Amino acid sequence: MTPRNRRRQRGFSLIELLIVIGIILVIAVIAVPKYNQAQMLAREMAVVQEIQTLHKAETQYYSQFGKFAENLTQLGPPANNQPGPAAADLIPSELSKGVKNGYQYTVQATKEGYSVTAIPIAYGNTGRRTFFSDQTMVTRQNWSNEPANAQSDEVK
Repeated sequence: MTPRNRRRQRGFSLIELLIVIGIILVIAVIAVPKYNQAQMLAREMAVVQEIQTLHKAETQYYSQFGKFAENLTQLGPPANNQPGPAAADLIPSELSKGVKNGYQYTVQATKEGYSVTAIPIAYGNTGRRTFFSDQTMVTRQNWSNEPANAQSDEVK
């Protein structure tokens, strides 16, 4: 073998490495936005499930105490391990703090019962929709950063 052939067999040339890096970058540019969209959709579906969890907790709270809970703290775990109207231990502590899956949750008392809202912490990043529900248990959505309300479209 000549010295020139030996040098050629040692590894890849700079051009070959640059082509491989270029191909990897093109694949990454295509894949990352799709991955982010899939993550957002998964978070939004989790939010719909959490709203259903809150409805179940409100129903249990009503059956135990004769009224709907006025906030998330009343549905959450008690500090002294004694469940009661101030903390009924019906939802996990993470949800009772109001932040989960990249969304901010609130429960409020209304004349008719209660309302639940879920708003993305970083609109367009953690979610593209806001959600609303009430004692009717119909979940509604708004495809903008404006909070959803009782007149918004139903989640299908």
